[in-house]
Amino acid sequence: MNIRSAVPGDAEQLLRIYAWYVERTAVTFEYDVPSLSEFRRRVENTLRHYPYLVLTEGDRILGYAYAGPFVGRAAYSRSCELTIYLDRDERGRGYGPLLYGALEEKLRALGFLNLYACIGDPDTEDEYLTRASERFHQRRGFVRAGTFHHCGYKFGRWYNMIWMEKIIGEHREGADS
Repeated sequence: MNIRSAVPGDAEQLLRIYAWYVERTAVTFEYDVPSLSEFRRRVENTLRHYPYLVLTEGDRILGYAYAGPFVGRAAYSRSCELTIYLDRDERGRGYGPLLYGALEEKLRALGFLNLYACIGDPDTEDEYLTRASERFHQRRGFVRAGTFHHCGYKFGRWYNMIWMEKIIGEHREGADS
């Protein structure tokens, strides 16, 4: 196992992992699998400002995690949103905590203080969405910060969205931006 920074050339394997979630789950509220060129652009854009990590075994990518802007205003520059996806056949093997732990270390070193996760949340768990992501984040020290009710519609059902947060640094008055 190896964790390394993603490169744009990883886009095809990353998209293969992501496509399953788009097509078969409500983990993402995206309806259509992005094109390879669009997905590569997403990877490139993220890498310009944030860490994007992949977990590999040999040449095969087993999962990925990255950070992105939270809201996108200057006052939020010490905050970021995290995302993680594992190959559907690699879930439950402890790879998620490895990736998130490595990502958190990088973000702490970069001066980020607040980590946020936007998570689909079912009223009742179903074949498209469970509360596994919420439980995963709770085990990593995240707490629920808010709920948006019935804001995502996919597979003919309404889903909630929850925000979870984790504070990883000290908030000092007068800190440099």
